[in-house]
Amino acid sequence: MQIKIDGRWFKDQHGRTLHLRGVNLGGSSKVPYTPDGATWNPAGFFDHRNVSFVGRPFPLEEADEHFTRLKKWGLTFLRFLVTWEAIEHAGPGLYDEEYLDYLYAIVKKAADYDIHLFVDPHQDVWSRFSGGDGAPGWTFEAVGMDITKFNAAGAAFTQQENGDPYPRMAWPSNYSKFACATMFTLFFAGNDFAPLLKVDGVPVQEFLQSHFCKTLSQLAMRLKDLPNVIGYDSLNEPNQGYIGYPDVNMIPSRISARGPSPTIYQGILLASGYPQEVSVNQLLSILLGKGRTAQLNEQGISIWLEGHDPIWKAHGVWDVDSRGKPILLNGDYFNNVDGREVDFGRDYFTAFIERYRKSILSAHPNAMIFVSPPPGETIYGKFTPVFPVDQGYVYSPHFYDGFTLHLQRYLPWIGVDAHQGNIRFSLGRNRVRRNFAHQINRLLVTAEKDFGGVPTVIGEVGIPMNLNKKAAYRSDDFAKQIMAMDDTIQALEANLVNFTIWNYTADNTNARGDQWNDEDLSIFSRDQQKGTNDIHNGGRALEAVVRPYALKTPGEPLRMSYDLHTHSFEFEFRLDPQLDMPAELFVSDYVYPAGYTVEAPFGSIETDPESQRLYYYPDLEISTHKIQINA
Repeated sequence: MQIKIDGRWFKDQHGRTLHLRGVNLGGSSKVPYTPDGATWNPAGFFDHRNVSFVGRPFPLEEADEHFTRLKKWGLTFLRFLVTWEAIEHAGPGLYDEEYLDYLYAIVKKAADYDIHLFVDPHQDVWSRFSGGDGAPGWTFEAVGMDITKFNAAGAAFTQQENGDPYPRMAWPSNYSKFACATMFTLFFAGNDFAPLLKVDGVPVQEFLQSHFCKTLSQLAMRLKDLPNVIGYDSLNEPNQGYIGYPDVNMIPSRISARGPSPTIYQGILLASGYPQEVSVNQLLSILLGKGRTAQLNEQGISIWLEGHDPIWKAHGVWDVDSRGKPILLNGDYFNNVDGREVDFGRDYFTAFIERYRKSILSAHPNAMIFVSPPPGETIYGKFTPVFPVDQGYVYSPHFYDGFTLHLQRYLPWIGVDAHQGNIRFSLGRNRVRRNFAHQINRLLVTAEKDFGGVPTVIGEVGIPMNLNKKAAYRSDDFAKQIMAMDDTIQALEANLVNFTIWNYTADNTNARGDQWNDEDLSIFSRDQQKGTNDIHNGGRALEAVVRPYALKTPGEPLRMSYDLHTHSFEFEFRLDPQLDMPAELFVSDYVYPAGYTVEAPFGSIETDPESQRLYYYPDLEISTHKIQINA
């Protein structure tokens, strides 16, 4: 099957509208396979150049099993995770050829199952060494930072060094800490905010962006001839760092900050060895504006390598007085360039995406570029990206039910919308569901406004499986997970939007989740397998995940809905009379083990139980067609 862009839709080679549905593969691809890089395991953490990601998302010998399962579940579109570190961990310009060969073999195997994908160069809070994943450890060293000092200095909060119990959803707090925020500032805007900083004579922004783009181009050159690779995501969930903040006494990315949360200026001083008393942020303290404080870096540890000056001191943000005390010199340093207020989207993000697009297309012509924007709750200030139309872009934002994700509890009667720093609540289940659909529709409006109307793929969407302190793992009752997932997918279906669920992790365990920062969102786990050979064995919340949907439509989809309780599915579309082709629907025998009935008064039906396909041949004289499937 060919996949092409036609306005806001994906189309196949016959012109039928496609609905793409699948998973992120996989959650543990963020960490090395050898040695075991799971974030709960501190062994060898700082030996960052001697690692291998061969085996992520799973060993090649397991590929047939996992791809068979995904195809059986109707999840045939992948957001395929790699990291910058996985390819270029050994040092600048040193690419892991064994890993690139392995990726080629895995992706080629996916093609055998008619599984298409786009590559996601994943990151969270910049790197494993600043509490997430993504960039190699040497990126910090190149700008003068000692990664072994981050945790002690309060420049990052890592599970590897803090151990168990790791606070729930603590990793996003690193967006507000020095190591992550500074690296993003240098990556996107080093030319403006750190012009004195050069790496081997190369301006720091150029050094970082060129290595990132060249690394992904290496992968694109390997995959360019595989027809199931349709494109490449941009940098996952990028962050503005300090760019655009008018006062360094603010806490950056404040909504995502949890625990000890330094202001920009406090983070700068902590990194240079000055102890600071900082606010401790929790959700209620953010809402009420009150909270307790904590002392950080009481030992006065500096993260700067010998011979390297603190970056923001060298650029005049601060200095020390005659008594050796730090003094602030330029509190709005990150908000203005040459007298002009900066706009992260217009001035930096758009330019990076354009550079990345050209780099990828030089290696893989005609590839689509999926644009992953900053998460709405982390954006501060101006963000107005405007992209040229007809450039092969796809909009790829993310959506989560914030309450369920952060509290790891299912509360169907309350929802939260944290858009551009403003928190709004919805009360009542029907209002919550409508609000979910509204939030997703807002993303579609952005695709129209900023890109001139392009397809949208919700690149990440999902729910924690470890709800209510992992109660389901003890009772084997996933009813709450099923309801939570159904609420989310109903909102996606109401908007007829393509999506890839976060996530499918082949080595997920009940004890350690997705092997990264105690997250546990995988729809599969070996620990849920019950000793049978049933391909569905090991699935989580499948009753909500596996559901009928329209794969290919000879016209414009108008409405699609599925009732989890009655197993009633309805699909309505407006026929393009020029397309004498059937509609093709995925209808799973998992949902209908005893068979199903079809009501379709204006066409004829054929079914293929082996492929779980229903083919609807519409009467070309009828404009609007409706198909209903019942158990």
